[in-house]
Amino acid sequence: MAAFYSGIHLKLKSPNTPWEDKLKLARFAWVSTQCLLPNKEQVLLDWCIHALTGRYNQKVEFSQNVLEGLWFYLDDLLHSRKLHSLLKQGKTISLRLNMAQLLLDRLQECARVGPENMACVSTILSVCQGLLSSPALSSVFTTKYELIVDLLAKLCSLACRELQQPLLTEPLMTESITCQDEVMNDCLQPQPTRDLDSSQIEQMIENSPNQLTFDANTSTPKPKEIIRSASLFEVLLQVLSCYLSVQRQQANPNRVFTLVTNQLIQPLILLRHLLTSGEFAPAHTHLRLRQQLSRDIRIKIDSILQLALFPSEHLTSYTEELLPSKEDSGKRGPGGAKGPLKPVSAILSKLSAQGYCEPSLHYTVKSNTLSLLFKFFLESYAKSRGSEEAHRMLCFYFLTSLVPALEVHLDGQSLSPAKADQPVSVSPGQTSPPLSLCSPESWSLALLALESLLSQALSADIYNVAADKIRHEEVQLKFYSALGQMLLNQAQPSIPAWYRCLKMLLSLNHLILEPELDQLLSSAWVNSKCMDARVQRARQLMVCSLLQTYTKLRQLPRLFSELLSVICQPALDDLQPLLLSESVSASLRTCLLDTPASQGLEICSLVLESIKRCILPGLVRKEREAEKMEIDGGGNDKGENREIKVDLEREDASMKLFSLSHLLHVVMFSLKTLDCASPLTIVRQSQGLMEVMQQVAKELLHLLTEKKAGQTNISSSKTTPGKGKNVSLKESEKVSEFKVGAMWEQKTQEAALLLRYTWVEVDTLFSIHCSKYRSHQTAPASETEDGAPVLTQIKNLLSGEIVPACLRPPRRPMSSFLLNLLTVQQMKKVLLDTSLLSEPSTAALLNTAAQFILEKSELERSLDGEQVWDGQIASVNASSNRVAHWYLVTSNLPLIAPYLSGENVGCLADMLVNSLLNRPTNGGKARPSGCLTVSLISLQLLQSPILAELPSLFSATVCSLTQRIISVLKAAHVAKVCPTLLKFQEKGHRANTPERDASQPSMSTLREAIVEDILASSKTGEAFVLLTDVQRKELVDILQLLTNLNPDGMNCEDLSSIFLLLLFMLTSTSTQRDQMAADPPELGDDAFFHLKLLRIMTCLLEGRHFQSVLKLIHGGSLLQAFVSSLLWHSHNGSFRATGSSELLDFIKAVQSFIRSLVQLVIIRKSSVRLNLDQIASYFTSKEMANMQIVASKSTVADKPGASILSVYILLASLTSFSQAMTSNLGRSKPMDQTLTQMITRTTATLGPAVESVLKSQSVSQSVIQPACILGQAFLVEVVTVMLHCELSSHSVEDESKQNDTQLSLSHMALYRSFCYQIFKEISCAYRPLDFLVSSLHFLSAFYNAMEKTRGEGEQEQGKDKAGKELNELYVQILQTLHRLLTASWLSESDVCELEPAVQKLLRHLVEKSTTGRFNLLLLTIKEGLVTGKLRAGNYREVRSAAIITKLLSCCQLPEPCTKALWLIAPQIISAMVFLVKSSAQDVSLTLPFTVPTVASMTSLLRQGEGLITNPHHVILVLGALQLLPLDHLTPSVYQSAFLAVHEALFAIIQCHPQVMLNAAPSFLNVFYRLVASIMQEGRQRGDSDTDGDVYLQCSRLIERMYSHIAARAESFTTLSAFMVAQYVTELQKVTLRPDVKLHLTEGIYRILDLCGEQNIKFLMAGLQMGVREVFNELYSSYTHYHKAQRQGEDKYTV
Repeated sequence: MAAFYSGIHLKLKSPNTPWEDKLKLARFAWVSTQCLLPNKEQVLLDWCIHALTGRYNQKVEFSQNVLEGLWFYLDDLLHSRKLHSLLKQGKTISLRLNMAQLLLDRLQECARVGPENMACVSTILSVCQGLLSSPALSSVFTTKYELIVDLLAKLCSLACRELQQPLLTEPLMTESITCQDEVMNDCLQPQPTRDLDSSQIEQMIENSPNQLTFDANTSTPKPKEIIRSASLFEVLLQVLSCYLSVQRQQANPNRVFTLVTNQLIQPLILLRHLLTSGEFAPAHTHLRLRQQLSRDIRIKIDSILQLALFPSEHLTSYTEELLPSKEDSGKRGPGGAKGPLKPVSAILSKLSAQGYCEPSLHYTVKSNTLSLLFKFFLESYAKSRGSEEAHRMLCFYFLTSLVPALEVHLDGQSLSPAKADQPVSVSPGQTSPPLSLCSPESWSLALLALESLLSQALSADIYNVAADKIRHEEVQLKFYSALGQMLLNQAQPSIPAWYRCLKMLLSLNHLILEPELDQLLSSAWVNSKCMDARVQRARQLMVCSLLQTYTKLRQLPRLFSELLSVICQPALDDLQPLLLSESVSASLRTCLLDTPASQGLEICSLVLESIKRCILPGLVRKEREAEKMEIDGGGNDKGENREIKVDLEREDASMKLFSLSHLLHVVMFSLKTLDCASPLTIVRQSQGLMEVMQQVAKELLHLLTEKKAGQTNISSSKTTPGKGKNVSLKESEKVSEFKVGAMWEQKTQEAALLLRYTWVEVDTLFSIHCSKYRSHQTAPASETEDGAPVLTQIKNLLSGEIVPACLRPPRRPMSSFLLNLLTVQQMKKVLLDTSLLSEPSTAALLNTAAQFILEKSELERSLDGEQVWDGQIASVNASSNRVAHWYLVTSNLPLIAPYLSGENVGCLADMLVNSLLNRPTNGGKARPSGCLTVSLISLQLLQSPILAELPSLFSATVCSLTQRIISVLKAAHVAKVCPTLLKFQEKGHRANTPERDASQPSMSTLREAIVEDILASSKTGEAFVLLTDVQRKELVDILQLLTNLNPDGMNCEDLSSIFLLLLFMLTSTSTQRDQMAADPPELGDDAFFHLKLLRIMTCLLEGRHFQSVLKLIHGGSLLQAFVSSLLWHSHNGSFRATGSSELLDFIKAVQSFIRSLVQLVIIRKSSVRLNLDQIASYFTSKEMANMQIVASKSTVADKPGASILSVYILLASLTSFSQAMTSNLGRSKPMDQTLTQMITRTTATLGPAVESVLKSQSVSQSVIQPACILGQAFLVEVVTVMLHCELSSHSVEDESKQNDTQLSLSHMALYRSFCYQIFKEISCAYRPLDFLVSSLHFLSAFYNAMEKTRGEGEQEQGKDKAGKELNELYVQILQTLHRLLTASWLSESDVCELEPAVQKLLRHLVEKSTTGRFNLLLLTIKEGLVTGKLRAGNYREVRSAAIITKLLSCCQLPEPCTKALWLIAPQIISAMVFLVKSSAQDVSLTLPFTVPTVASMTSLLRQGEGLITNPHHVILVLGALQLLPLDHLTPSVYQSAFLAVHEALFAIIQCHPQVMLNAAPSFLNVFYRLVASIMQEGRQRGDSDTDGDVYLQCSRLIERMYSHIAARAESFTTLSAFMVAQYVTELQKVTLRPDVKLHLTEGIYRILDLCGEQNIKFLMAGLQMGVREVFNELYSSYTHYHKAQRQGEDKYTV
């Protein structure tokens, strides 16, 4: 043994042994069991590390291959299982101290020269990974803190280098390392050994079995040897975790701070930026950097920085550096604080230093890091122990030190965020140079960082306005004011973050921006011209916040005063943008509703005063100057320039005039209207305001009229040739045209019309609602022009006397729109005055006004593309005029439709139909949200109930659609026999006359012609019209429009025409055969086309006037033609390419149509027997029997499956025909006799038809199987209908017979076979849901039939046999139900859909159940509700018992069974409570188990009203509900859990009110969990909120529960204050979505109704400061809105 040891050891240490042999020997020594070295692992590790150290220290020399081999060998040693198992066993293995420095030097070299220029980089990283994988090995770094810091810094630098490498370079860690651990096993067999020499050792190595050849010349492994691939970022994450644990163990925080700031902060923040920025996302993909790995690295970096830079021990150091000395005096000890002298300066100096990243990234990294540091600072010190105010001030001063680091200065002389003269270099591999740091993109970075800082300051609530003013000399206000002044002086209106920064400052304190309010309004609202969507959204949010802030301050008039001064400032450079966008207008309307009426009127007065004082005098003065220049001539250039300048000034004034008019319009339309309860002072103010407004509108119109007259006089005077005048006639005409159509005149005219319309609308509204208000429209005509009678005003409006006649829609779209609005308003006033309607001239005047509003020429004009309108009056222009006009017409149709001629109504209907048929195919996806288009308006009109209330327009629309269908049919290919319909249309078209009455006889002839074609086609079985795919698509589009029409709105003629035309399309049209052969994949469209037809025809059947159709064609003939056409299409293979789901929908549509038609025939009571006999004779004819025979024997033929599909259609028709007759049994005895005879005939036909389908499955495998076409569910439904029909007919016959006879079913064998087959298939494997439902329905019917077949007059032996058979069936059904509900392939949604069918089956089982059978069912439930099964993971079995319990509690039971159920109901409830408590611990069971179990308890509580007498069991349920999980759930699961708890609470408060007297606190605890959860889930989440409807529905339920609690005042009055306190406490923590908050607020108002004055005082005194402010706001809104409304209602309550 000693010789063997000395041989190995001497060979490794001998300088004479080649290094290749040493490496082979070392590998052999590690893997071989023949080598027995004492402490072998330590010896080999030391040898390898010593060799590597000597090589890099240049003490030994060997080849590069040997060097790589040594690194691979060391890596294998560190990753081997043998080494780690020895370390786990406690064996001491240490590494040389120079091992750490060796790795650090190699990583330093790699970061310096690049990994691509250095060998074994991946192996070196793998070695690091191996070292850190074991605490014993990692001690080489962890024992000395500086070493682990150095390692982390070098790895971060290496990772940053990799992330910034060009993507063409191969990633660093694509190399793989050979892991020799699997082959380093103990498979070498030990042999007797002795002292060996070198040759013997080499021979042993070569002859070792199962030993790999270790070749030192092989530096990279083969592909088959790749087992592990070490990743740079995985090693980095491991080093970060190791370092974080070491950092937490350091006792000296100063040392940690110094080392982190000196060595780590720069590489860490750079690496974090590279991992976060989307700019480097391609590098992440290239390096295979997983998103989760990147997130984990960022989390570790954040933890390191926060713990190192902001420990609790450094709070004093930060305080000494940041706070002013006078605030800090007396707090320091005599020796000063222990810690870094100036930590903030140290951190910021490292951030601002150059050289740790590319210059193009420096400012980006720094700006992102500043907001991150502020976040860490707030988390570390904002909530520390001590004075909360002092900590707030400390956070503020830290913020003030961060803002200058953004290189923005607050003295008003701000530089750009980065210095303009700073050199910018391009990083290697960068394809394009970086953007200049003084460009707006750099401002964008600065503003984004500033926004983040301000947002965090706002969220942390570090600014207390009162404390800052009283104790700190407004230092925060001064800082934020300087910041706001810098933002406004260096305005960046093209950057969204600039607006958000202003919004943050406004949220902090409105006084920050108030001194610069005019500059804010100018830069950020009035004169902001950037039209980028993101900028507009940010600007609108800022403006809305501004309006809301001043509304809360009750200073909205002051804001508008500043706004008006800004608008009226000179601005001649560009046209101002639209002042009020749609969102700003909506916000202003909301704010004005919360504003006192006096302030709203003050705002209107300010607007009018601005128009009178600033705009109107300027327009008049400029007009006079222009007239003077035109009279004087001014042919020189100076005169022309003066004229141009005057035009520009007038244009600017007119633009401002229109902006102010629009502002006034929005404000006045948003004010609360006057009523009889309005104070007299408000009424007088309103009346004075209206007078001023009327006068301004008059002056503007007068100015335009004078301008028109002046232009006429000037042009006439200039036509006379004057002495010395050289102006030609053509030039003067051009100048005149230019002046007439000037922009200023157009805008002035639009403003005048808008003011006049606003005045008329508001004046009318005030007059209607307020008797104190005196309208000037009712004054005598001699007083004012505007005070003329209504008829005179409308005449002047239509004749153009009020407005110059030059206004025409193509040139002035907004003026035309406003004129139409004025006309509509005048028509309303005429219709409100009953005395005017009796005058003879009124009707003609209303007709003229309606035609003026309609503008037929505008409707008939075609457009290129689809226009879009946002609904704002100010945005009506040439590109949106069509939409605005169409909206005006459609929204006022009830007003103008009665006064339109037939031609105009037809034009309106054609416009409606054309806009819908020609709408874009993308469905309006590119349309902005909230905007309108012509097609969208038309669709809303078509779907609204208003259209059916306009008979003339509705009839014209139906006629338009009818003509569209006929035109398509006429354009189609006609077969050899031309249909009478198309012949008649040709004759009728030639003989058509314009008079509508002359065409009436032709419509009746048209309907008769259609009936002839339908009957002829059904007899011959031929199609008259062959449609192409394009024509069929056109018809489908028309049919889609028809589905939106209400059939009850159609008159008899329209309904008959359209229904018969649709029936003609069904019976007499087909697809061209050549296309059918050429394009078979499109054949599925045939079924879709017929499906559309069937659904519309079924809908028309339910119309009020459908009996008019049956006067033209008998119901039997109609149904026969219908079924025969379907069979013809099926026989010709029209449906053979249709999928099973589409075909199933088609079959259901066929059944629905037949049921509706037969029901109508029976209810009509006209020739019922004749029609039913005709239908039954057709179904039982020889033709149908032959079809079944052919189907049962059909094999592969020309049209496979066509015959069997025809049988399916026949089965569907027979089934629906039988169902319709069965549902009408019991009307009268003669009717029952007729129906019973027909049912017997159809049932006799159904049996052979079903058997033919079943036989066809065994004829040939190539024939389409039933399961392949419609599934098993269809046949089960057919057989179920057969069974129901037999039972119904026999029950009617038994009632007519006196003696009781045994019931016998003619197809009992078929029913039994189906029942046993269902037992086999229903739970053996996955089955479709429709099959399961239909099978359960069949079992219900079959069990009912088995009960009825037990004759009462049987012998005892026969009765026992039948009873035994029924008991067996009962047990089999229960077992089947249990297997079905516990099936693993049933999802939770499937179980919910099966519950109605299961309940129906249970109802039949227990309806006449004996006590023995019912006890068997209860025993099944009791055995299922066991907690042990749930703990064993078999929750489905327990859930099955819970579901059966819920459904059983809703069934009508015999009296003994009812007593038995409610006797053990308390035990069931107790068991369910334990189950819920156990399952609540596992969140994954919430949806599949806990929610159904709670629903079962709720059902027991609801049905057990008055039966569960012990309140203890109800209180047990409340205890279980308290544990139901409501946090961290997906929206769907949360909704289910929420609804389950809410319904349980609702059942308790409604059905067990006696429990509330003692259990109210427990009830409220559960309800408080619901309130808290919906507040947490319903908080504002930004734009990513996609599940808003879920939480909105839950908030509605909370409101409803609050109202129920308020209704039980006797139980909750003493607890009402605590409920309010809980609510406001939760409300103070979150910011709710407005819609959710609305419902919750309305609910808590009900509880405030229960609170007395003492409760309010208690809340005022007992709540904390922040919560008290929330309560004060809530209580003020309660008293302002809800309490006043409730008191008003109480006045009228008896």
